[in-house]
Amino acid sequence: MTRMTRTALLSLSAASAAALASFAPSAALAVPAGGYADLVETVSPSVVYVEVTNSGKGQPSSRGQKDHKHGERNSESHGQRHGQDRGERQDNRFGRHGDQQLQEFMRRFGFPDQDFGQNRGQNREHSRPMKSAGSGFIIAEDGLIVTNNHVIAGASEVTVTLADGSKHEASIVGADPLTDIALLQVTVEDALPVVAFGTSEELRVGEEVIAMGSPFGLSGTVTSGIVSATSRNINAGPFDDFIQTDAAINRGNSGGPLFNAEGDVVGVNTAIYSSGGGSVGIGFAVPSDLVRDIVADLQDDGVVDRGWLGVQIKPLSPDAANVLGIEPGKGVMIESVVADSPAAAAGLKAGDVVLSFAGAEVGELRDLTRAVAMEAPEAQSEIEILRRGKSLTLEVTLGNRASQDA
Repeated sequence: MTRMTRTALLSLSAASAAALASFAPSAALAVPAGGYADLVETVSPSVVYVEVTNSGKGQPSSRGQKDHKHGERNSESHGQRHGQDRGERQDNRFGRHGDQQLQEFMRRFGFPDQDFGQNRGQNREHSRPMKSAGSGFIIAEDGLIVTNNHVIAGASEVTVTLADGSKHEASIVGADPLTDIALLQVTVEDALPVVAFGTSEELRVGEEVIAMGSPFGLSGTVTSGIVSATSRNINAGPFDDFIQTDAAINRGNSGGPLFNAEGDVVGVNTAIYSSGGGSVGIGFAVPSDLVRDIVADLQDDGVVDRGWLGVQIKPLSPDAANVLGIEPGKGVMIESVVADSPAAAAGLKAGDVVLSFAGAEVGELRDLTRAVAMEAPEAQSEIEILRRGKSLTLEVTLGNRASQDA
């Protein structure tokens, strides 16, 4: 081998090593030496165990007859927020003939066998009180606690166990079935340790996250993983925008926090995909940016007020988009307009294609539903539509979704 050849090979080896080094994770991106022990020690005192007793009378939650969520007693979370969306109703996947689809959907998301027969919805007056459980976390020193709605739905008594082992009766400040978020209050003499919300919008796929809670009643359990996906739609409801993680989430984890590496709450663990009720590495958390807004609304008066438009919508097929000259993935079609609704007053008609609402582009059903619901009742908003090939912008004054039966 000549000196020139040897020099060339050494140069190539050095370049290859430099290239490989550029792909290696930097110290800033790696898991801290010793793991997350220091972080867990800091935030764990703010994570609580939530025990619930309900009357056993089969009372439905505030969501209505399609809310089949339960706490630890049955199975944890399970993405089942498929109640009919008031106002901007989407295609009903579980309609009059949808029992089989509903049963399969619930089976996939970890629910035990349910009664889908003729006895469904009957009031079981003679049932014994039932116990269930979940998790939560403290966001205010005076005892405000965030958990899941499905953990406390139908509760006659809620007990919170703090990290120091002390038990406290909790009152329900408010709950929002559509986002599965609830707010509790315990009365304490001393200031409690709290955790703060981070910004979920800044989460990146592959980022390290930590889940904490009380799976199977085992308080203070910590699991870690990564963000597997963001803005995940699992067809659970109009606000589907879940963080997907492979951090283990099991029965009893519902309502517990999902932390980033800085110890900020970036999500509320609420659902798993599972055929048997246990973790298979596919869990879902409500993003903190949404939770923060819902908590603020609940803290104000115990309810979440949302705008109501009054239309039934359906996806715009690729063929229809092609005929209308619309780029695929943009717009949804109005199937029908509710009589005497804000949509009717604004002049919206069946067949109109909605392109944007209040400045937010509409590409799929949940985009319009979310955009409308995030506006306050009586808010005046502009809606951009395509009608018979012509672009129109109409102004609509929204109603209050809470006052609607459909």
